[in-house]
Amino acid sequence: MFYERSRRVERRLRELIGLLRAGGSSTPTLAERLGVSVPTVSRCLAALRERGYTIRPVRRPHQWVYELVSEPAAVPQG
Repeated sequence: MFYERSRRVERRLRELIGLLRAGGSSTPTLAERLGVSVPTVSRCLAALRERGYTIRPVRRPHQWVYELVSEPAAVPQG
């Protein structure tokens, strides 16, 4: 049970990285695409930052979006 939850979280983080690589998206857009809540996206962004990803908010004309600036040298395989 715990193992399955961990796999879902890791899969979600990989999906989030892919969305961030594709271009800037707002928190609500990321939440919709991942099928999770806005607070869950915020927790996922924090987890990626703890793993060494540099993610920054960028102001666009009508909203804030997130951009992936850099990735850790060695990405853990999950």
